[in-house]
Amino acid sequence: MEPRSSGLQRLVREVAKFGAVGGAGVLVNLGVFNLVRHVSDLPVVRASIIATVVAIAFNYVGFRYWTYRDRDKSGRTKELTLFLLFSAIGLVIENGVLYLATYGFGWDSPLQSNVFKFVGIGVATLFRFWSYRSWVFRALPAREAVASAESLLEQESTQQAPTQRVP
Repeated sequence: MEPRSSGLQRLVREVAKFGAVGGAGVLVNLGVFNLVRHVSDLPVVRASIIATVVAIAFNYVGFRYWTYRDRDKSGRTKELTLFLLFSAIGLVIENGVLYLATYGFGWDSPLQSNVFKFVGIGVATLFRFWSYRSWVFRALPAREAVASAESLLEQESTQQAPTQRVP
């Protein structure tokens, strides 16, 4: 199998796992959003922010322990800090779409709120996928590259070093 196709297969698996965790996170997000809106008098965007925060916590566990379990685990504090930073940016993107629809266009029926919450999640998901895989859950060096480098070093060490003539 060509290295290119195995890299593509890894990316497809990663996207599928990211999508599974993210899909469950969307259900958590929308469920909490509608629950908070139903049982409280909070404004729509505040209810959405609460739901997004709950979904962020849910997603971190899924991403760290399933989607990206094979990624570098050193520096968990840095990883969590970056995750929270990029999640906060995603929160602003997601809820910015809802805010614009609700307060900019006056689309604030329960159906409209759910539609624009979902659209906001979709836009923010694109950003989150890129940022999480690029900055948060960093890939370990490729096994092939490590094996190639090790074999090169081994070959160099087995070659005879030039003998020095002592006068």
